[in-house]
Order: sequence, then C-alpha cells, then structure tokens
Amino acid sequence: MATVTIPAAEPDRPRTAEAIERDWFENVYQGDKMKQATVRAVVMGMFLGAIMCLSNVYVGLKAGWSMGVAITSCILAYVIFQAVTRIFRQPTFSILENNAMQSAASAAGSMTSAGIVNAIPALMMLNPAAVPPQHILIVWVILISSLGVFLAVPAKRQYINIEQLPYPSGTAAATTLRALHAKGDEAARQAKALGLAGLLGAAITWFRDANIPGGMRAFIPATWGTGWITGGWLGSRAVTDPVSGLVTQVPWTLQNYGLAFEGSLLFVAGGALISFRQAWSMMLGATVNYAILAPIFLRAGDIETVSFRKISSWSLWIGVPMMVTSGLLLFILNWKTVVRAFSTLATFVRQEKSGAPDPLEAIEVPSTWFAGGVLVLGTAIVLLGHYAFHITWWMGVIAVLSTFLLVVVAARATGETDVTPVGPISKITQLTFGAIKPGDVTVNLMTANITAGATSHAGDLLTDLKSGYLLGANPRQQFIAQFFGVLAGGLIVVPAFFFLVPNADALGGDKWPAPAALVWRSVAELLAKGPSALPHSAQIGLLIGSVLGIVLVVLERAFPKQAKYIPSPTGLGLSFTFNAFYAVSFFIGACIREILAKTAPKLNEQYTVPVSSGLIAGESLMGVAVAVLTVLKVLE
Repeated sequence: MATVTIPAAEPDRPRTAEAIERDWFENVYQGDKMKQATVRAVVMGMFLGAIMCLSNVYVGLKAGWSMGVAITSCILAYVIFQAVTRIFRQPTFSILENNAMQSAASAAGSMTSAGIVNAIPALMMLNPAAVPPQHILIVWVILISSLGVFLAVPAKRQYINIEQLPYPSGTAAATTLRALHAKGDEAARQAKALGLAGLLGAAITWFRDANIPGGMRAFIPATWGTGWITGGWLGSRAVTDPVSGLVTQVPWTLQNYGLAFEGSLLFVAGGALISFRQAWSMMLGATVNYAILAPIFLRAGDIETVSFRKISSWSLWIGVPMMVTSGLLLFILNWKTVVRAFSTLATFVRQEKSGAPDPLEAIEVPSTWFAGGVLVLGTAIVLLGHYAFHITWWMGVIAVLSTFLLVVVAARATGETDVTPVGPISKITQLTFGAIKPGDVTVNLMTANITAGATSHAGDLLTDLKSGYLLGANPRQQFIAQFFGVLAGGLIVVPAFFFLVPNADALGGDKWPAPAALVWRSVAELLAKGPSALPHSAQIGLLIGSVLGIVLVVLERAFPKQAKYIPSPTGLGLSFTFNAFYAVSFFIGACIREILAKTAPKLNEQYTVPVSSGLIAGESLMGVAVAVLTVLKVLE
C-alpha cells in the first residue's frame, strides 16, 4: 500500500487547500483499487456493533460511560474473516473493508449516546408519563443520531483533509488496522487474549449474579475487602435481637458505604482504559464522599440511611455542579477553537461555490446531501419532538439550529483533544431551554437530547473518517456505512434498555445507578425548582462544587506541567454520583496498567486494550443474558 505521508510543502511556497487534497488523492487514496463498503463488511459491522451496543447499555447504566468499539471490532472482524476465508475459500478481507466495518460497528455501538443512558432515564425518573412507547423512541434515537452524521459533513474536509487534526482514536484505529493486516500472528494473539478475557468476564458474572444451585454463587460475593475497618465516625445502625428484642447499635463499616472491591473485573478493566489522573481523582472523590461527608450528614439527618440511593441523592449536588462549571469554563476558555470552528462553515461554502476543478468531488459527501439530509431529518425531529414530547415547533427549530452550531464546535474539540464534549454541550442546551421554558423538565431534557445525540455521532463519524483518510479510503462509502450502523444500533438499544429497566423504580439504585442520568435529572430539577428547594447542606454543596469546578480548571491552566497532580474535575465530580466500589475498581485497574507500562511496556501495548475490552464485553453481555434468564424464570 502507498505511504500515508503527505509530501511536505516547499518552504517558500505555502500549499493551498487544493494542493493538499490533490496530494492525498494522488498518493494515498486507494478507494478505487480496493473493495471497501461491501455487503459482508457492512453486515459484520452491524452485527458486531449491535453486540457492543448491548454491552454499552449495561456499562452505561452502571457507570455512565461507554466502551470504545472501533478497535475491538477491527480485531474481531479481522479474525472472523480470516477464518471464513480459510474455511469457505472466500476473497481476503481487505483493510478498507475492515475500515468500512469499523464505521458501521462504531456507529451501532455508540447508540447509547443518543439518550438511552442519560436523557431518557432522566425523563423516566422525573416524569414517567412523558416517556413515549418504544417504537417512537427507536425512531427518535435513529433520527437524532443520523442528524449528527450529516452535521459532520461541513467539518470533514477542513478538519481532516486541510488542517490534519489528529483525532487520536481514529489514528490509533488506523494503526491497529495496519498492524492486523501486516502481521496476522499478532492479530490472532490479540484476538485470543480478547476472547479468553471475555470468557473470564462472563464466568465471573455468571457465578456472581446467576442463581446457581449448590451455593456456587457464594464463591464470588458482591464485595470483597474493607469489612473489618470500622470507626465511630462512620455511624451505627440499630439491630434488634429476634429472641430477646434487645436493640443494640452496631458500627457501620467502610464496606457498608461501598468502599470495597466489588466481585467483578468489569470496572478494573475500565480503569485500565482511562487516564491515571481520572482514576485517582475518582478514588479521592469517593473517599471524601463516602468515608467523610456521608457519615457526617448521616448523623445530621440530611442523609436518611446508609444506601447508595440516599447518599447519592445528597452528594450529587456537589459532583454535578463541579462537572457543569468546569465543562462550561473549559468551553469558554477554548474560544479560539470556537472561532476556528465557525470559520469552517464559510470554508465549506467557498469550496462548493468555487468553480475550480475538485479532484475529490466524486468521493466526498456533496453539499446537496448535507443540505437535503439536515432539512429532512431536522423537520422530522421537530415534528416527532412535538408529537412525542410536546416540544413547541419553534423550540424544536431552535434546538436543531443550535445543535448544528454546537456540533461544528464539538467536532473540532474531538479532533484536537480526542474528547467530544457531549456533557458541556448538552448543558448549554439545557440552560438555554431552562430560560426559554422554565419548569418544563421534558422539554429541557429532550431538546438537550437532540444536541447530545447528534454531537456524539458527529464526533464518532469524524473519528472513523480520520482512520479512513490515513488508509486511503473512500469517505462517501464510510458515510453510507455509518447509517447502517445507526440503524442496527437504534433497533436494539431501546428494547435492550427497557428490558433491563422496565420502570423508573429500577433506576438510581444499587443495580442500575445510572450516574449520567442522575446528572441530567439534577440539572433539569435545578432549573425547574431553583436551589432553594434543596436542603441547606445540599445548597452549600452546590456552591462548593460549582466553585471547585472553576478552581480546578484555573489551576490546571495555570500549572500545566503539574496538571497530573491536580484532581480532574470530571473524575472528581463523577465519583459523587456513583457507587464507591466503582472508583475502587477503576483505581485498581489504572494502577495495574501504570505498573505494566513501566515494567513490561511491550506487553502493555499489545494486550491491555484487547484484554480490557474482552473483560468488559464478557461481563456486560453475560449480565444482559442473566437478566434475560431471570425474566424467563419468573414467567415460568
């Protein structure tokens, strides 16, 4: 394959945008010489993406985040097609077919971002009667995700072709694909590691969660660890002797507060995939919240009892404002990114109106597709939003137009930092509609849902297009493959969610904490009722969290070299919204990864991602399977 390095410009002759694109087309592009979006590639992407989507529903309801799909699906698809080609003597699976498969798989696997782990469960908790039937929600999530795919079109040529923004995850996926197709043995070893880790994760979940005769479940308890640590500061509970009726006070333990190791490797694997700064920030926040603040306010009576639901309903007023203020401040501080993003729109129009010959006209997505897609999908979203959620048509138009502008900004942030700022972007919409229609939580949540879903899928497509650009793929074929992935994920994500969460009572507890939904619900509640509706201690927590979010960002900007020693406002804030044992597991996983990176760097590079991905996929998919078996047993 031709090299992906684009020739450097002569020092005294700056290269024009047309020259940059022509160099790529002549020296890198392989789309006309190699199969790409074939039926088998797209179908495989839809299948693997749907499986990963099930996994992400489970993980999202547990911890509020989702597992990356692109690299995992590339490894699995490569191994599967290698086996198929040997057994059935089929043509070899090309690197560009794998890249098209990646587009479909990542789109399907990312469908949880279209509201299924944030806006929709938040609406269930606040206004269950406003949640429409499943078939309406399926259409809704497909529409807003497809809108995001179209809204990525103006950004693609400027951000990827001309400015060469890094899109680190897309670059990593392209590197993985090259390694897979150049070294089959290494790919097979990675796939084997992923498969074995998946089996281990599935086995742990089965023995922990399934009702197995003979007491085998006892071998893997719900939590291990700090039950022996007690202390007066943790409080106590009244225990009545069933015979004498005598009431005694028994001290709580750290394990009762959740500061223990859960009988699971899912979040240990998750910790191996996140930054060490995020992990230790979560651990710090969980320790402060559950070992210090919760006992204090339990004694004060602001927290009724030691349970996740009761503690988190108080502590989230520290964590949520911390994440909101830090995210919005970072957004404001990156004003240059915002300005550059909006200049992209003018560039996009000039490219279409200039009569100069365009070497990429036949392979890039044309502006007519963009205009037609946004018009049709935007209109459909406005109409469905009015029908399903009673969003006034002019509010729907404002939501779609503001989403278009915010997607352009978020797409640049993804390219520059590898982080799509879905949280801060969606909060801008929530704040906007909190002012336009105060008190209406349904409008507040579902207009922000449009922004979040579209922003996430625009970032996802551009990340995949970066991989394709480096490999010489046809962007138009990737664009089409992305829609098949959205369709596959949309058809499975809503039924899977409602199977696991049949009603609002299942949310916000130990089984399905749904931390992302708690954040969305809290912002909507705050905008609807105002801070005066909160307990006095929660009002103080809101103020402290808001200020702390700003202070941490300022410190990070003022001392960039020391940033790794400054708590992450995202990790710290998130730890106030989920179970403490998640933070413990994340921290353990991150520590293991850091140790491996220093003592066995090659082993870490080759196996950390596939083993972690396998554990996450195995545990979460078995968790879904156990839920299915439990329901079937009840129906008997």
